[in-house]
Amino acid sequence: MNPLKLPTAHGTPPVSGAVRVEPEDFVVREWLGFEADGEGDHWLLTVRKRGANTHWVAKQLARQAGIHPRDVGFAGLKDRNAVTEQSFTLPVRTAVSDWSGVSGDGFEVVRAQRHRRKLKRGALRGNDFDLVVRSLAGEVQAVGERIATIAAKGVPNYFGPQRFGHGGGNLLRARQWLGGEIDLADRFERGFALSAARAALFNTVLARRVTDGTWNTLLDGDVANLNGTQSIFRVDQVDAVLSERCERMDVHPSGSLWGRGELPSQGQVALLERQVADEEATLAGGLAKAGLEQERRSLRLPVMNLDWRIEADRLHLKFRLPRGAFATAVLHELIENVFGQAGDEAEEE
Repeated sequence: MNPLKLPTAHGTPPVSGAVRVEPEDFVVREWLGFEADGEGDHWLLTVRKRGANTHWVAKQLARQAGIHPRDVGFAGLKDRNAVTEQSFTLPVRTAVSDWSGVSGDGFEVVRAQRHRRKLKRGALRGNDFDLVVRSLAGEVQAVGERIATIAAKGVPNYFGPQRFGHGGGNLLRARQWLGGEIDLADRFERGFALSAARAALFNTVLARRVTDGTWNTLLDGDVANLNGTQSIFRVDQVDAVLSERCERMDVHPSGSLWGRGELPSQGQVALLERQVADEEATLAGGLAKAGLEQERRSLRLPVMNLDWRIEADRLHLKFRLPRGAFATAVLHELIENVFGQAGDEAEEE
C-alpha cells in the first residue's frame, strides 16, 4: 500500500507545475477564529517564520524568555519550507517584557497582545493559503473549470505527504517500530510514527471510496461529520433529507482514524474499514496497542474563499481550509504529481 498513490476525484489534473520553489511560494496564515483578550497573564504573539519549523521557533522563544519550552503554547504545526504566520503564547512574567519586534533565526514577532489563556494544540479554526505554482504547462485553459469544480464540490480530504515525513520516513519507522524491528525512544518520533500509520490507513480507505465514487456520498452505515465541527452521528439509513444535506456540504461522510474500540460505522462502510485494517494488521494493531481510540475524519474537504489568477506561466491560488487539512490535497486535483513535490515537515494543521 502506497498512501500517496492516490486517485483524483475530478479527473486527471489538467496541468503540471512546480510548487515550493521558494518559501514565498507557499504562504500560510493561521486562522484562530478568535481575537486576543487584551488582558491576562499571557502574551499572544503572531510570529512570521521562514525556513523554520514550529518546534524550533517555540524553543527559540523559550530561550529568549528564559522559560521551559513546554510553557510556550501553539495551536498547530506549520511547514518549514514556507512563509507562515502563526500564534504562540508565553507567560507575561518572563525575561522579555516587550515582545514587539523580537526576532531570531528564521522568525520575527509581528504582533504581541495580552491574552488570558495558554494556547492549546488544536485551538484554531483553520489556515489561509496563498500559493504560487511555477512553470505551468498543459491544458492551462482547463484550469478555471477545474477550480470551479473544486469550489463547488470540494476535494478528497487526503493526508498530504508531509504527514509521512521526508521520503516516507515516518511511515517506514512506524512499520519497523510497530512490527518490533526497532525501538523509538523519542516521544516525538513515536508521535510522528503513529500519526503516519493512522494517516496511511485513512488514505487507503478514502482512495477506495474515491475509486467507487462514494467519497462525497452518504451510505447506509456511514458516520456523518457536521461541516466545520468535530460533531459526528451515525447514519443507519440514508434518506432524502440527509442526501440533500450532503449534496450542499452541510454534512460529509467520514472515515476511521484507527485505534482501539468498536467502529461506529456499520454495514459496507465498516466492512471496508476493517478490510483495510486487516491488510495492514501491523499498523492497525500497533495503533490500538498504543492506546489510541477510534476517531473519525471527514472524507470530503470543502475549499473556502477560493480565488485564482494566471500570470505568464504562474498560477496564483488563495483559499481557506479547516484545521487538520492539507493544501496539497487541493493541489492534487490540479497539478500532476504534486504529492511528489511536497516538503519534509509534517503539518498544515
